[in-house]
Amino acid sequence: MAASWRLGCDPRLLRYLVGFPGCRSIGLVKGALGWSVSRGANWRWFHSTQWLRGDPIKILMPSLSPTMEEGNIVKWLKKEGEAVSAGDALCEIETDKAVVTLDASDDGILAKIVVEEGSKNIRLGSLIGLIVEEGEDWKHVEIPKDVGPPPPVSKPSEPRPSPEPQISIPVKKEHIPGTLRFRLSPAARNILEKHSLDASQGTATGPRGIFTKEDALRLVQLKQTGKITESRPTPAPAATPTAPSPLQTTAGPSYPRPMIPPVSTPGQPSAVGTFTEIPASNIRRVIAKRLTESKSTVPHAYATADCDLGAVLKVRQDLVKDDIKVSVNDFIIKAAAVTLKQMPDVNVSWDGEGPKQLPFIDISVAVATDKGLLTPVIKDAAAKGIQEIADSVKALSKKARDGKLLPEEYQGGSFSISNLGMFGIDEFTAVINPPQACILAVGRFRPVLKLTEDEEGNAKLQQRQLITVTMSSDSRVVDDELATRFLKSFKANLENPIRLA
Repeated sequence: MAASWRLGCDPRLLRYLVGFPGCRSIGLVKGALGWSVSRGANWRWFHSTQWLRGDPIKILMPSLSPTMEEGNIVKWLKKEGEAVSAGDALCEIETDKAVVTLDASDDGILAKIVVEEGSKNIRLGSLIGLIVEEGEDWKHVEIPKDVGPPPPVSKPSEPRPSPEPQISIPVKKEHIPGTLRFRLSPAARNILEKHSLDASQGTATGPRGIFTKEDALRLVQLKQTGKITESRPTPAPAATPTAPSPLQTTAGPSYPRPMIPPVSTPGQPSAVGTFTEIPASNIRRVIAKRLTESKSTVPHAYATADCDLGAVLKVRQDLVKDDIKVSVNDFIIKAAAVTLKQMPDVNVSWDGEGPKQLPFIDISVAVATDKGLLTPVIKDAAAKGIQEIADSVKALSKKARDGKLLPEEYQGGSFSISNLGMFGIDEFTAVINPPQACILAVGRFRPVLKLTEDEEGNAKLQQRQLITVTMSSDSRVVDDELATRFLKSFKANLENPIRLA
């Protein structure tokens, strides 16, 4: 009885202890302190007993990208009570870059979904689900009390303003009931004083209730016709001079203003009903944060050059005849990668402490999606051919628009390219994507007439297809002279496709 109490009075264990036929020993030995379990015991069965049940496996919100701070549960791929194996997809999580599948790390049963699908802004490390071992009662699993969302950061207590010294408020002039106060223009004030008239006898027609010169002249005409009498306001008794009060600066104007509520107040949220709230995805918030940090912390410098695409377009037409479809942007990616290989001083990054030269040439290509701008990476672009680059760009662009990019497909990169030529943009400047040092902004190619010379030296007009490229560079690591030499080499490589082989 002592042994059965010690092990939770499990009936199956009692059958083993009394030695019922057909039952094998599970490795129980008797020591000085009673019955114990030897190392040869079946631990999975032993932990399935009610008394020694193992703790559930916690599923926490993971960090799926270097810049991820919170995530959204898009969809649960398993239901409560469903068996899972290590490597099975549990749920889809929207990070700041893409939608990533979270895989199970252990075998068991999905016992509890703590955070339902569709939930947003789940902090890293928050409990989102529980897994128990097979054979355990998953319906009555308890949520651990020691795991939960990280506590919100408490706002620092604002220091209370120190009490201001008591200052006597000056005595204001008493306003005579029944009379109006006006804001007088200088000319109107002179006319009224000269003819001993008061503005309250007329009507102010100026903007914001200002009594203008014309209003004062009308009063003079009325006085001359005898319709009004001479009137001057009674001077108020002199007030005792006191120290100026700061309240005087905040007092409202003494002249009437239109009673129209302001649309917005500086430093305060806009009034309800004057705008429409647009929900921002994690990707949008991270893009806004990183762009703001880049423009405020990275010293941008810009250099622009025009490139002749005549040779590239001819090569592209020849490839089309062989049923090889590539775009002008594929040639630009290849030309940038080859130029970076020739000039490794530009293939650098800034990590906050200093420049670092990168051993790889990975080109980040900007792709516009419904959720924001993503930059999938073409790995080792200098070693790839034009057709291989074209295939990689097509596949990664589709995954980016479908939200299926893997973290390794958009993280890293040593140089970025953003092309808005397909939208009809002639030229623009792009924002650097830290820790990268450069980004190349590409416009559309357009026909331009240029004055050239033929073989005999005669001048003639010839049509050329030009594009304008603008490179934004981090002046801390790529100065103006280095950026100029890079664009010169890039232009030569792009205008002579034979160099890209």
